[in-house]
Amino acid sequence: MPKISFKGQSMPESPIRKLVPYAEAAKKRGIKVYHLNIGQPDIKTPQVALDAVKNNTLEVLAYSRSEGSDAYREKLANFYAKHHIKVKANEIIITTGGSEALIITIGSIADQGDEIIIPEPFYANYNGFSTLNGVNVVPVKSSIDEGFALPPITDFEKLITPKTRAILICNPGNPTGYIYTKDEIKQLKALVLKYNIFLIADEVYREFVYDGLKFHSIMTEKDLDQHAIMIDSVSKRYSMCGARIGCIVTRNKELLATALKFAQARLSPPTYAQIASEAALETTQDYFDAVKAEYVSRRNTLITALQKIDGVKVSMPKGAFYCIAQLPVKDTDKFAQWLLEDFNLIGETVMLAPASGFYSTKGTGKNQVRIAYVLKKEDLISAVNVLKAALKVYKN
Repeated sequence: MPKISFKGQSMPESPIRKLVPYAEAAKKRGIKVYHLNIGQPDIKTPQVALDAVKNNTLEVLAYSRSEGSDAYREKLANFYAKHHIKVKANEIIITTGGSEALIITIGSIADQGDEIIIPEPFYANYNGFSTLNGVNVVPVKSSIDEGFALPPITDFEKLITPKTRAILICNPGNPTGYIYTKDEIKQLKALVLKYNIFLIADEVYREFVYDGLKFHSIMTEKDLDQHAIMIDSVSKRYSMCGARIGCIVTRNKELLATALKFAQARLSPPTYAQIASEAALETTQDYFDAVKAEYVSRRNTLITALQKIDGVKVSMPKGAFYCIAQLPVKDTDKFAQWLLEDFNLIGETVMLAPASGFYSTKGTGKNQVRIAYVLKKEDLISAVNVLKAALKVYKN
């Protein structure tokens, strides 16, 4: 039999999607499945974006420029300016989702065997993106007892080696919902300047910040122009996950030129999706105000219900729409599969994302799950009731 690559064998499964066959089988048996496993918002996409595609009169669906259309990048630069991020259109490269932005970024800054330091738990696909580029993730563990705050900066510094190319953060955090403070950003800034490495910030959840807290972009920090790389996407901001439009934003000209070569190799980002994304920039503030209020309400509903279950530990997320919950079970991979294969409460069950896949340190997070509060409040309450009953049965 022909041999599969070592890289392919090393590519991790998605903890978010690997249980899909079991969920589909449960549905075929007539079981209702509450999907707490994936960050697919049920919030309506802005009509202005949908209409831009629906009413378009293109006669040839042609390639766009590899770096994205001029019109979209100009408008995106204006959008960032409103958020106190001053960048030029030519400092933005449009990508096929935030995922491609990260893949291209890692490929542009790191070689085979190089290292990127990431606070864990982190977005599971960071593992996959790094494996794809032959790069090693070096984790710095944050704690549920500390609300997943930035670990002490000394924990980062002692891990820096000649192979270290960057520190990568997600802010606000997926899967933790943590928001990095301005002081934490400044600590990271001082560290990357000291060791002359990059600071990559995945800022796709910037609109989802709660409890009066303020979001601090790395792009607003002075003296970081050659080191800061911002990753962004329309997926969550406008509930446009299927558009697959993201971007790399940096003022580092050498990095931009390098990333563009990767972008040219895949030709161009999708044309219709750019048209929709450009139109989405016209979305008014009242849309975001309503969405934020809805997520705060859902968060409060979920966390309050989880905190009433014996043995469950959960920290209050301050942004995004996820939380990490620690359950009174030894192995949430087995528990999550059992929920779909062997348990239902009056014809209902839940689908969770085992948190071990959000860690790089082996054996870590085995008793944790990531929960996305992207369902309506009544569904969240029902899902937690199912979870509570399931934990009682599973314990016995």
